[in-house]
Amino acid sequence: MTLKPQGQFPGYDASAVILEKAKISADIQQLDKQLSNKVPKSFYMVINTSSNEFYLYKNTELVKRDKCSTGSYVLLKNGDNQEWMFKTPKGEFKIRNKNTSPVWKKPDWAFVEEGLRVPSPNHSSRFEYGVLGDYSLSLGQGYLIHGTLYQRFLGLPVTHGCVRLNDENLELIYKKMAIGSKVFIF
Repeated sequence: MTLKPQGQFPGYDASAVILEKAKISADIQQLDKQLSNKVPKSFYMVINTSSNEFYLYKNTELVKRDKCSTGSYVLLKNGDNQEWMFKTPKGEFKIRNKNTSPVWKKPDWAFVEEGLRVPSPNHSSRFEYGVLGDYSLSLGQGYLIHGTLYQRFLGLPVTHGCVRLNDENLELIYKKMAIGSKVFIF
């Protein structure tokens, strides 16, 4: 858009336009500063559940982008009294805990899904070794970032809510993300 000289538009004040443009520019700079202050300075992850991709950043620098797997949105019912929706939660999370050689303690739904009787809470059949990869990072409420035996399904929404990564990416995330690091899931 080209500004016309003042005489061509009645009531047009070029100095008011210039002043308004300067005010808008100052507002944009202030918003950029506020946004910059909200970006974590250390490593953090962004997980896109629609495209099943993750992004590892350090401040504003993209360190790694690759595929992951997130929740399938399958609804599992156990008669009329129990049901589970397998979705990855959305929002802002923090790494609460990190483990090497994690052991999966199978929840009730894992037995229902396989058509098996649900055992007592600490029965030995609940514990599976080697299925979560070499590392896990807890987001809380039972949700983990972990590895998978089924790497060919990465990039697809196939999980029960956890975020699955390939071995190389899992090791990178484990090494770079400290306890307390932010994870943004949308």
